[in-house]
Amino acid sequence: MSNPDLLDRSRRSGPLYAPTPFWAEGTRRLAEDIDANGIENFRNKGAPLSFFVPTYGYPGNSLNDKQIAALRAAAHPATAKQLAIVDNWLTGHDQARADYRVFAAAAPQCAPHLMEFSESAAGNPREHFSFNGRQYSRSALNYLIALTFLAQFADLERCHTFLEIGGGFGTLGEILTKTREPGTYRFIDVDIPPTCEFADYYLGEACRATERMTSTEASGTDHHPIGNLPPLTVLPNWQIEALSGQIDVFVNFFSFQEMEPEVVANYLGHVDRLEPKWILLRNMREGKQQRTDDNPVGVATPIRGAFYAEQLPNYVLRATDADIFGSTTADGFHSDLSVFERV
Repeated sequence: MSNPDLLDRSRRSGPLYAPTPFWAEGTRRLAEDIDANGIENFRNKGAPLSFFVPTYGYPGNSLNDKQIAALRAAAHPATAKQLAIVDNWLTGHDQARADYRVFAAAAPQCAPHLMEFSESAAGNPREHFSFNGRQYSRSALNYLIALTFLAQFADLERCHTFLEIGGGFGTLGEILTKTREPGTYRFIDVDIPPTCEFADYYLGEACRATERMTSTEASGTDHHPIGNLPPLTVLPNWQIEALSGQIDVFVNFFSFQEMEPEVVANYLGHVDRLEPKWILLRNMREGKQQRTDDNPVGVATPIRGAFYAEQLPNYVLRATDADIFGSTTADGFHSDLSVFERV
């Protein structure tokens, strides 16, 4: 069952931390999903697949079950090779392999330790792809590619403390835990309830031997010196105000575009206060869809790519990419990876 106290405190924490229009609907669905299905299968079905568990196949490919069945039926009769081509496209295997090839081509030169990573099956993932004997989901490859992009500019071995806002189910923390030596990293995930509860669960399963602090544990403390935190920490979102100290890298993937401009501006003000040397962002250049009466899952005011540079006067944009390390959707939207450096 989800923690109603955390969700209630988020809603009462003021307009900068309460769920935004996009997440007002999202938090309701996610809380209902935990209560109905438990958390053990969160990567396999239900609301998480629509909000923070990305997939290459359904539903990430925008094809519904009936369309997929019809496309498979239309491929018959066919040779084994033809059927494999259709199946690899529908399941997302071809796109996953393309992402893996980008990662595997670039990482050995600038971040070879990332090649050691293989993802946990905690949460019973709907899809897991095996390449060279290691397991990857879309979430894992998103982060591995992005870290490899960052490594073109930053020495990752000298980056010890990572802060992420909207960390999904904690993939970045798992990558750091499995590719770094103990004592050389710290991961802090700031997220709204109940999403932070999925990260609590996943990191507890995927990184069982690693000391961590859950969002429920963290919510009982009003001050969090970064140097005193364990290797893995999940904080409810309003507690970003309780963080003190300095970080090396700040990360946000996709979730800023799901918020309103004043909310993101507040978060970035706290990020600037913690003085990371590097900022790594992945968001849609064109912004998120606006909510309508027919579709309540959307934003009131889309945030577009230029907004981030405007909010970060102490940083210079070192690079942005949607062609190789980022991606471009079939309908022409650009998922930009951007690296900012503090000046």
